[in-house]
Amino acid sequence: MTANYSICLGTTGWGVWHSPDAGTSWTRQRGPFPLNSRIQALVAHPKQAHTVFAAGDTGLFVTHDSGARWERLGVQGDLPTIWSLAVDPVDPDILFAGTRPAAVYRSRDGGRHWEKLNIDIAQECAIGTPFVTALVVDPDDHRIVWAGVEIDGVFRSMDGGDTWTHLKAGLDDPDIHDMTIAATRPKRLFVSTQNEIFMSDDLGDSFHALGTKEKWPLPYARGMAVRPDASGELFVGCGESTTGDRGYVLRTKDFGQRWEILPLPTPANATLWGLATHPADADRIVAFTLLGEVYASEDAGTSWRKIAREFGEIRSAVWVPN
Repeated sequence: MTANYSICLGTTGWGVWHSPDAGTSWTRQRGPFPLNSRIQALVAHPKQAHTVFAAGDTGLFVTHDSGARWERLGVQGDLPTIWSLAVDPVDPDILFAGTRPAAVYRSRDGGRHWEKLNIDIAQECAIGTPFVTALVVDPDDHRIVWAGVEIDGVFRSMDGGDTWTHLKAGLDDPDIHDMTIAATRPKRLFVSTQNEIFMSDDLGDSFHALGTKEKWPLPYARGMAVRPDASGELFVGCGESTTGDRGYVLRTKDFGQRWEILPLPTPANATLWGLATHPADADRIVAFTLLGEVYASEDAGTSWRKIAREFGEIRSAVWVPN
C-alpha cells in the first residue's frame, strides 16, 4: 500500500478527522473547530498541494500541512451554514460558498471577507429551506461558475458570479445532489439528482438524462467525481435512499452509456455519499458512505481496500499528497 498521502474527513458533530498515512492512523482535529461542528465541504487548493479548506455550520477553516493543523478564516457567523465550496483554479484567492438558506457568496481574499451574490434562488421548497449543494468553476474559463440547489435546479454565471441564469433545458429534476465537470473536448458537466444523472456538453445550455434507472442496481444518486485527466471517466455513489443499508460505487467510461459496479471488499453499510480524486494521482480515489465507512482505490476503481476504522456520519472527504 502506498501511504504517502493524507485523508481528511468532514463529519457531522465530530469536525474533521485526519490521517497522515493513507488511513492507517487517525486524529480528530479539535482546535479550532467548535464542539459538535458539522463539516459539509472539504476542498483541496488547486495550486498549493498541502492546503485544504473545510467549511460547515461553524464557518470556514484552512490547513497548510495536509490536515495536521488548522486555522479559522474570518469570524464564526459571518456566513450562514456552508454546504458547498469551490476555489477558483486560476486565482485561488477567489472562493465561492454555497449556503443554507440558499445563497452564493464570493470571497476575493482567500475566505476572510465575503459578499453575497445576486442570484434569485427559491427560499422555500418541498424540503423546507433550499440549500446550495454543489459549486463548480470551469477549469478552462474561471469566469464560468455553476451552482446546484436542493431544491431549485442549476444556475450559471458567465462573469465570475456577478450575474446568474437559471438553467432549465432538459433538466427536469431540480433536486440537485452534486455536480462535477470532465475536462474532455467538449467539456461535460454532470449533475446528480435523486433518481437520475444528467449531462450537458454545452456548458449547461441543455441537459439530457443518462437513464440510470434502467442501468443501476440502486436508484438513488449522490456524490460524483471525475478522473482528473482528460479521459472523462465518471465515478458515482448510489444507494436505496438518503440512508438505506446498501450502496455501490459505479463507473462509466463512455459518459453514461454503460456502467460498471466496482467491487468493494465488503458490502457498503449505506449509500455511497461521496468520492474524492486529486490531480496528483489520477488513479487514486477515496470513497465513503454516509454512515462512516471509507474505501480507497489505487487503480482507478478496479480494486479497493476498506479503511479499518469506521466513523460517524461522514459528509465530505479529500485526499492530498504529503
